Amino acid sequence: MIDLAAVRADTPAAQRGVFLDSAGSSLAPEPVLAEQFAHLRREAEIGGYQAADERAGDFEAGYQVFAELLGCRAEEVAFTESATRSWVTAFQAVPLGKGDRVLVGEVEYASNAIPLLMRAEAVGASVEVVPSDEQGSFSAAALEEMLDERVKLVSVVHVPTNGGVVAEVRRISEAAHRVGALVLLDACQAIGQLDLDTDALDVDLVTATGRKWLRAPRGTGVLVVRDRAAERLRPPVADLRGAEWTAPHSYRLRDDARVHELWEHGAAARLGLIRAARYLLELGPAEVEQAVTARAAHLRAGLAELPGVTVRDLGGRKSGIVTFTVDGLPAAQVRDLLAAQGITVSVSHRPSALLDMTNRSLDTVVRASPHYFVTEEQLDATVAAVAALRRAA
Repeated sequence: MIDLAAVRADTPAAQRGVFLDSAGSSLAPEPVLAEQFAHLRREAEIGGYQAADERAGDFEAGYQVFAELLGCRAEEVAFTESATRSWVTAFQAVPLGKGDRVLVGEVEYASNAIPLLMRAEAVGASVEVVPSDEQGSFSAAALEEMLDERVKLVSVVHVPTNGGVVAEVRRISEAAHRVGALVLLDACQAIGQLDLDTDALDVDLVTATGRKWLRAPRGTGVLVVRDRAAERLRPPVADLRGAEWTAPHSYRLRDDARVHELWEHGAAARLGLIRAARYLLELGPAEVEQAVTARAAHLRAGLAELPGVTVRDLGGRKSGIVTFTVDGLPAAQVRDLLAAQGITVSVSHRPSALLDMTNRSLDTVVRASPHYFVTEEQLDATVAAVAALRRAA
């Protein structure tokens, strides 16, 4: 069980207000901040190169830390600057040509969909949408009916940006692999709130960010490339980090996931990312998932009882994201009125998840994402505040 007093002591801001935006950019715990600040100070004292050399062992150990966190091998882990950089890097490495097909779910995220459409247009491939099931989740049954040997990639969003549903990833992966397709899992909203196991999910590529549920700095990301998929990929770009210049007209690519890394990165931020992963492992990913799921369920149930408030989450299995609308009040106004009371939520807009939001005739939803450092009393206060807003409206 998570020691609530201890994690709140590590998160002073969580005691000054009700923070419900870990799906956006969460609050970093004190050990993560200390790691960053110490390295920045060291860079100021001796320069960035020397400071990085001093921490070479810690950078190297970070690959094993994430291997433990994500259920893969250290050689299958690469670090990037964001979830989007990870996702685009992975997608651009997948061979794709005229007549090939890419399948996506209805909850696909805009930052994935746009590169998909651009590249499909350029090479003559098609991007096709797998319908959601009756519960609003990526339908593995519908996927099975759409698969053939022309499908090269299935893109799966583990947890969508605009709702609480959790995809049935394992069944999707098994179906895709029967026709030889690669499975690219967007775990941007999953890492740090769900107990992830790449082996158990049977996916080929995993992309994630540090700044959300993992509670790491902004400008950090991770990419997992399974060994079985690596030989099928061709990095779209490499520098002296991912390859060696061996002769005037030749080079040699690395044979592990780090072929997808670029040499320059924010050293302090990456050390913060690694420390955040260690912090999560110290708490226990399964315990964190249990705590986050319970808090979201508590908030969801409270909001569902309010007249004029509609909870918009779908799916049989739900995550830590709680979305809702308030009759008579635009989502942005709800956000701002709650912020004035020290309650931080965010808004999901239709363009970020165009297919799903359009299908459900939603322009915006209020998004609340309580992490394990939020108390039930704070959640009850949020429900009371929303009730007051609705009465005033």
